[in-house]
Amino acid sequence: MTRPTCILVAAMGGEGGGVLADWLIHAATQADFPVQSTSVPGVAQRTGATTYYVEIFPRPRSELGGREPVLSLTPVPGQLDIVAASELVEAGRSIQTGYVSPDRTTLLASTHREFAVVEKAAMGDGRYDTRHVFDAAAQRSKRAVLLDMRALARRNGTVINTVLFGAMCGAGVLPFERESCEAAIRHSGKAVDSSLKGFAAGFDAAAGHAKATDKLDAAVQGAAIPASVRDLPEAVRAIAASGVELTGDYQDSRYADLYLTRVQRMVEQCRANPGDMEAAAETARYLALWMCYEDVIRVAQLKTRRERLVRVRQEVGARNGEPLRLTEFLKPGIDEIADLLPPGPARWLRARATGKWHHGMHLRTDTVRGFLMLCALRGLRPIRRFTSRFKTEQALIEQWIDAVNAALPGPRAIELALSGNLVKGYGETSRRGHRSLAAVLELARQGADAQALRAARLAALADPEGRQLSKAVGRTIVPQPIRIVRRKPVN
Repeated sequence: MTRPTCILVAAMGGEGGGVLADWLIHAATQADFPVQSTSVPGVAQRTGATTYYVEIFPRPRSELGGREPVLSLTPVPGQLDIVAASELVEAGRSIQTGYVSPDRTTLLASTHREFAVVEKAAMGDGRYDTRHVFDAAAQRSKRAVLLDMRALARRNGTVINTVLFGAMCGAGVLPFERESCEAAIRHSGKAVDSSLKGFAAGFDAAAGHAKATDKLDAAVQGAAIPASVRDLPEAVRAIAASGVELTGDYQDSRYADLYLTRVQRMVEQCRANPGDMEAAAETARYLALWMCYEDVIRVAQLKTRRERLVRVRQEVGARNGEPLRLTEFLKPGIDEIADLLPPGPARWLRARATGKWHHGMHLRTDTVRGFLMLCALRGLRPIRRFTSRFKTEQALIEQWIDAVNAALPGPRAIELALSGNLVKGYGETSRRGHRSLAAVLELARQGADAQALRAARLAALADPEGRQLSKAVGRTIVPQPIRIVRRKPVN
């Protein structure tokens, strides 16, 4: 008995899931197969995907004698032939809800990640452990085709939906041939050449004719790494190379050299005991992030980059040559202004500033005046070394590195190195991170063992108010007053 081919596509905004569904419908229609589809919109900001459900009856109408099959508008767990996901955790959601079954379903998914809001908002490393998805895909599907489709799409200058379509066809699970799929892409008339290239890449990868990864040749990678970094132990080398690139982009080559000098000093301390090289690697990781702390200069630098402006145009769907109005929302306060001053004037300003002052700004960066204002802020990078924030951060960084070195050898050093993750963000988040790290370092000076340091570090990451950390280190919670501000009536 012929049964419908049931296809569920889980995609996110801007990935062309609707277009992919249209291609499937067109290919089925051209083959004279009865077809029906529906879609359920998701939620923005990676809290949910838009799902597209397509049922295709794989027999031409000419063979049905005037009868029409009854097709469903909703997917039924255990009754799906194809589940296609444009991101790995979306594939995990489909498995979790029972849409993927080991006796029927072919699962096709991209292995890259688009992090959810809850992952980004976590104070620590909130990333989901994707090993669970890989294990579940192998156990719960009849066949799993997992590829880095985003890498293939970028390599071919297209959108991920074309690669996903090609992978579905290359896996041999669609009820029509490759020519029908390519004809559907041509019929759409949009970015046909690049879409066909992406389709071919996905087809070859799923069919096993090509690799799906987008890794650089080892020789090219080696040439891009400075000789001083190539001499570092393997456990540290890749992290240090990224750190050199990041710190150089943040400030200049001298700053990158300072980062590398600090890493090399840490590595030399760990060479006597290879087991301590993990502490050196974690120090190198969080050192790079801390040295590139966020200030208004960095914000302006990132907002004025060409690739950022190109990405904004792509996200809003602006065509080439089409005017785009872009407004940046800024809210600098006393601390942000004082951070740019030398230590003396910064102390003077903070001592005389009363209350919390923030000035909201709506800056039109699509205008010459607005864009030049950001460029002027970006141009302050050469004076960053003379600012109060720079000097404060560098002094605290040295204290942290010294504490890690003093804890060698042993697991205490690793815990202190991992505590560098407490310092992040800007404003009150940054100040809270500094206080948390200071509490952990004080605990280390008191001779606490690795278990106690780990408990304090995890407590600091557990809640933003610092209640659990206060209990872990035995300090009194600082009360925070509740301020009620009367809003002015709107005329």
